[in-house]
Order: sequence, then structure tokens, then C-alpha cells
Amino acid sequence: MVATCNRFKQAGNAKLQTSCSVFQRRTLENVKETVATLWVRCYTRIVIEQTRRPVARFSTAGFSLLELFLVAVIIFIVFTLFISAGSKSGQEKRLAACQSNLQNIYAALRTFSQDNNGALPAVPGAQTSEAPLSLLVPKYTTGSEFFICPGGRDKPLPDAQPFADRKISYAYYLGRTLEDGSDAPLVSDAQVDTASKTQGQIVFSPDGKKPGNNHNKFGGNFLFCDGNVQTTPARLAFPLPQATNVILLNPKP
Repeated sequence: MVATCNRFKQAGNAKLQTSCSVFQRRTLENVKETVATLWVRCYTRIVIEQTRRPVARFSTAGFSLLELFLVAVIIFIVFTLFISAGSKSGQEKRLAACQSNLQNIYAALRTFSQDNNGALPAVPGAQTSEAPLSLLVPKYTTGSEFFICPGGRDKPLPDAQPFADRKISYAYYLGRTLEDGSDAPLVSDAQVDTASKTQGQIVFSPDGKKPGNNHNKFGGNFLFCDGNVQTTPARLAFPLPQATNVILLNPKP
């Protein structure tokens, strides 16, 4: 059902998307109610009844294996569909947290630009995004956690330490300035490759597999030169200008 709703969203069918959202919300409410009911029954049988009849602690006052199995199955379904990193609902929350990361990175880039006559971090011959973005730490930000996407599985970075020899989660457009405009991308979630992208092309993992899977198969975020952040599904939802002397650097694989 989640995958179907996602296809409706990509197809722009607002009516069907709304119906799917309502169905998912009601399903979650029903699941929560069922889990709560089963837990109350289990608690009543184990705690209350056995407290009243301590001698029969191991008698038929216990709950059945079927009830245990149903609780376990429902919890697994809830976790898979609505909580885990591989679920659409879980990744929507992580996409929002990722946007906050990118806005913090932008604040550091803006301060760097002010101190360097409008230039942004650059390392000649850099092959990945770690080298130039590492120049921001610790002078322009001590928050190295901002460079790890909450939707992925990259290891945390040491606080307030440069990370050129480590791995981050974000791609960087080397050669940009903050004057390039609101449609010029500056930083993004790790992409499927470093080629230029046009609207409708695959920019993030469409199946949850590497590369470009910071948010599983549910797209990713772009930070633009004016500081705004936009989310797109795996296929790029908006045009990106083609620029000379700008190189897209992905993070280390």
C-alpha cells in the first residue's frame, strides 16, 4: 500500500494520494488500538490475576501462545511500515531532520564565504566531498554531526574535528558561490553518480540500494545557493541549471 501511494504521489494524483494517506493513518490507528488491547489483556492475566491467585502462578492464568504470536506480528508490522529507516513514514521524519542538517551546513558555508571574499571551500584535485567540506570544521562549525545524514547508516564523526580522511553523507558542488542563485544546487544527499542531472532523471537510489540511498528509496534533499532546501523523489522533480567550472563531488563510497 505504501509503494502504491508513493506511485500516486510521483504521478501527481492528489485525490488518490489523499485517499492513501487517510487509509494509512486509519490503519496505523487500528493497529495501535489492537496492540493496546492485547497488551491490556496480557497485563491483566499476568499481573492482576496472578496477584490475586499467587499459588496458580504457572496455571491457566497465563496468556496463550497465539496471543503472544499476534502481538509479535503486529509490533513487527508497525515497525516495518511506520517506524523503521526503510519505511516511507520513517524516512519522511529523517528527510526533515536532514533538511535541518543542510541548513546548518549552509550557515557554516555562508560564514566561510564572508571570510574569504565570496569563495566557498575548495581543495584542488579533490575527488570526494569530504576534503573541501572538512575545511568548515572546527572554525566555522563544531557540529560535525551535521555532515551525517540521519536517514542513512554512515558512522558518526568525532566532534569538532576535520573529517577529510573519514566519510560523510553529502555531495558538494565544488566551484559554486552563494551568488549563483536560488536554482543552483550547492549540497545534496549522496547521489547515484556525479553526472549532471536534468529533471526526470534518476538522482537518488530508486530501490534503496547504494549508491545514493541516504533515504532508502524515498528520494533526498537539495540545498541551494540561497539557503533553501527542496526534497525530491528518486527521479529529479525540478530542473537544475548546467554550469561550467562546477564539479559534483559525491562522498566516499
